[in-house]
Amino acid sequence: MASTTHIVTVLTILSLLACSVNAQLSSNFYATTCPNLQTIVRNAMTQAVNKEARIGASMLRLFFHDCFVNGCDASILLDDTATFTGEKNASPNRNSVRGFEVIDTIKTRVEATCNATVSCADILALATRDGVVLLGGPSWIVPLGRRDARTASQSAANNLPSPFSDLATLTSQFSAKGLSARDMTALSGGHTLGLARCSLFRTRIYNETNIDSNFATTRRANCPASGGDNNLAPLETQTSNRFDNNYYKDLVARRGLLHSDQVLFNGGSQDALVRTYSNNNAAFASDFAAAMVKMSNISPLTGTNGEIRRNCRVVN
Repeated sequence: MASTTHIVTVLTILSLLACSVNAQLSSNFYATTCPNLQTIVRNAMTQAVNKEARIGASMLRLFFHDCFVNGCDASILLDDTATFTGEKNASPNRNSVRGFEVIDTIKTRVEATCNATVSCADILALATRDGVVLLGGPSWIVPLGRRDARTASQSAANNLPSPFSDLATLTSQFSAKGLSARDMTALSGGHTLGLARCSLFRTRIYNETNIDSNFATTRRANCPASGGDNNLAPLETQTSNRFDNNYYKDLVARRGLLHSDQVLFNGGSQDALVRTYSNNNAAFASDFAAAMVKMSNISPLTGTNGEIRRNCRVVN
């Protein structure tokens, strides 16, 4: 078990990261304007996760898909209208990203206490952290002060990292966002939570050879060679509603569900790190938390840029 000193050291490092990665963001941004913000978000997320544990994974994916498209600016929350094309119907998001109603609930509660003060982007960042913590994962200091985008980019959303990508492509895409290969491998551990659709792993379980045969047979039972595209399977075989390092144990055992999962352990540059994480949950948790702080600082809108949306689904 980690010593108290180690825990304090990790939290201190994460706090410094939260303050230094982007000087315009601050963990105490709402200290005077909305002091109960984090309590409001945590209470709402506790209710949501208790109702459906999967919502923790949904928030994490929502945040990732937001931050990788023009930065962490809540653009993914915007609905399409007759005159506005958002990101919800981009190929990686359509009938896939979820959890919007939970963000709506949190925003309503925050507005009732701190009107026109807290951005949807910051609410999503906090909700994501809390979802991970409530499912047994690490905590981190969330830098705050983001503002909300008035625009969205469906074309950029169509180029999100793909479950069919190879290691070189994934590494390049993460690097373009200021994230290292180590960050990428740690963040991929978010797949310890949640589910994936048959259409995203069919090729892997039928055509690929670097896969445990018993695992492939099990997954084929609910993912036929044709049809059943929306049938779901857990991204991790053992504890898909618990945040832990079993995802990496699956990779070492050739039980990665997605092609983009197993490429992290397939004779390449990330094999040693995957093995480390598979044997050391504390190392994974620490690296994951630090990588989440880095990801949350991708190109935020600050100062007078963007706006503070009253309704997360529409621009003011």
